[in-house]
Amino acid sequence: RDRIYGETNWRGKKFTIIDTGGIEDKDNDIIASQMKLQAQIAVEMADIVMFVTDVRQGLTSDDKEIAMMLKRAKKDIILVVNKVDDYKKFQNDTYEFYNLGLGNPQPISAANCQGIGDLLDVVYEKLPDMEEEVEDDKIKVAVIGKPNVGKSSLINKILGENRLIVSNIAGT
Repeated sequence: RDRIYGETNWRGKKFTIIDTGGIEDKDNDIIASQMKLQAQIAVEMADIVMFVTDVRQGLTSDDKEIAMMLKRAKKDIILVVNKVDDYKKFQNDTYEFYNLGLGNPQPISAANCQGIGDLLDVVYEKLPDMEEEVEDDKIKVAVIGKPNVGKSSLINKILGENRLIVSNIAGT
């Protein structure tokens, strides 16, 4: 439920990726409020935010609230639509995520490693040139979304290792 950091690179550009426990509004839930706080800290620290949503759940009111929070943060945001295991089947379902006003949704299947390269190419385009990077000031990319949309699966694929625990049990 805390922020978890991993170092990775894509096409020669290094960056730090930050996993969060997720954001869900549950009144009077101490753990949910702490998870939200950790996610907000990750957004503040990040240069780029990957907002991960779930195509099978469709566009939810929580997604809309998170999108509004991210717009106020004034960060580069990449909208990721996860669990698109069959693009032909889910292609039309990804279109509804345009309603968040965050640009082109990037369809992926973190579990099946589909679309990850295309997503990382979008991240790559937002990263500064290597000459501009300062050794102690690496670019940070936060991964934000509701619990169980596949944030940790995505990070494991990007890092190329099972660094984060992934299961169908809520909260892992």
